[in-house]
Amino acid sequence: MRLSNSFKPALLAFAAATALGAQAADIKIGVAAALSGGAAQYGSAIRNGFQLAADEINAAGGINGDKIVLAIEDEQGKKEDAINVFKKLIFQDKVLMTFGPTLSNSAQAADPIAQAAKTVAFGTSNTADGITSIGDYVFRNSVTEADVLPETLRVAIKHANVKKVAVLYGNDDVFTKSGYDNFKKALEDLKLPVTTTETFAKGDVDFKAQLTKIKATNPDAIVLSALLAEGAPIMVQARQLGLNVPVIGGNGMNSTKIFDLAKGSSDNLYVGSPWSASNATPENTKFQKAYNDKFKMAPDQFAAQAYDGLYVVAQALKGVKLSGNLAADRTALRDALPNVKWTGATGAFAFARAKDKAGKPAGYDAQQTAIVSVTKGTAFVIEK
Repeated sequence: MRLSNSFKPALLAFAAATALGAQAADIKIGVAAALSGGAAQYGSAIRNGFQLAADEINAAGGINGDKIVLAIEDEQGKKEDAINVFKKLIFQDKVLMTFGPTLSNSAQAADPIAQAAKTVAFGTSNTADGITSIGDYVFRNSVTEADVLPETLRVAIKHANVKKVAVLYGNDDVFTKSGYDNFKKALEDLKLPVTTTETFAKGDVDFKAQLTKIKATNPDAIVLSALLAEGAPIMVQARQLGLNVPVIGGNGMNSTKIFDLAKGSSDNLYVGSPWSASNATPENTKFQKAYNDKFKMAPDQFAAQAYDGLYVVAQALKGVKLSGNLAADRTALRDALPNVKWTGATGAFAFARAKDKAGKPAGYDAQQTAIVSVTKGTAFVIEK
C-alpha cells in the first residue's frame, strides 16, 4: 500500500519519537579511570575491561532489552580530578552508578561524593583498608590487601626459603601505606624478622640509597608496597646493585606492564590476586581470548576485575525494574547488588558486608580466594 503525502510527516514524527524512546532506555553507567598520568597503565586496562564486557552484554541483548552505555572520564589518578569527575558523572551526566576511581587515594576522596548522592560507587582496583567503610553505596570487587598479602607472604616464604626480609614502601600514598600496614601485621603474625624498613615518595626515580641500605642487611627477600611507576625502577635498580633476592609485592605490582617497565629485571616477583593469566578456567580462557582478539594485547588483573565488575552489575540490574526515576533506580541497584553471586574471569565471587569505624554495617567488599604467582621470563606462574 502506498502512503499519501499527508501521512508522511506523522510517520516521520512517530519514527523519531520511537528512536528517542529507545535512546532514553539506555542504561548510562559512569567510569572514572586514570587514562593519563602515572596510573594510566592501570586505567587503560580497566577501560578496556569495561568496554569488552559492555560490548558482550549488549550483543547478547543487553539488560532486559536495554543497552549499556558507558560514560568514561579521565580522572588522571589524582584526588581533585576524581572528585570533579564523580561530580560530573553523578550530577551532570546523571549516570545510574559509577565505577572507579582507579587508585585507593582517589577513591577515599571521591567515594563520599557518591555516598552523599546515594549513587553506587563500585571500585574494581581499590584495595586499601577503609574504602568501603565510607558508606552503604560503596562496593568493590577488588580483594583487599589485608586478605591477599598474608597469603602472598606464605607462598613466597615456602618457595623461596625466606627467613628474613627488608621492607620498602611508599609513605605518602593511601594505597602503599595501607599495603605496608598489612605487610607489617602479616610479618609480625608470621614472626618473620625484618632487617630494615625504608621508604620513598611518589614521583621518586632514584632508589639506590634505600636499596644500598637494604643490601647491607643481607635479606632473603624485599617486601615492596609500591605502584608500578616506582616499583618497576626499584626492581631494575635492585638488580643493578646485585640485589637479586625475590621481591614480594602488593596489588600495585600485579600487572603485565612490569615486564616492559622493569626491562628484564622482573623475575622473582611474587604477587597475589584472585586473577591469574595462568588460571585456565573456562571463564578466564574465554575472557583472555576475547580481550586479545579485541585489543591485540594480553589482559591483566585490572582488566579482568573491571570486566567482571560490569557483569556483576549486569546481574543485579536484570532483577531490577528501572522506573525512570533516577534516585529510586540508583537505590534499587544498591539494594540488588549485595545478593549477586557471579563466576567470571576472576573466579567465584560474592560480596561481604564491611563495617565503618564505629563497627556499624557500611559498604561491601569482595569475597574471593587469592592466587599467588611469581614472574618468570614474561609470565606469571602460579605457586601454591
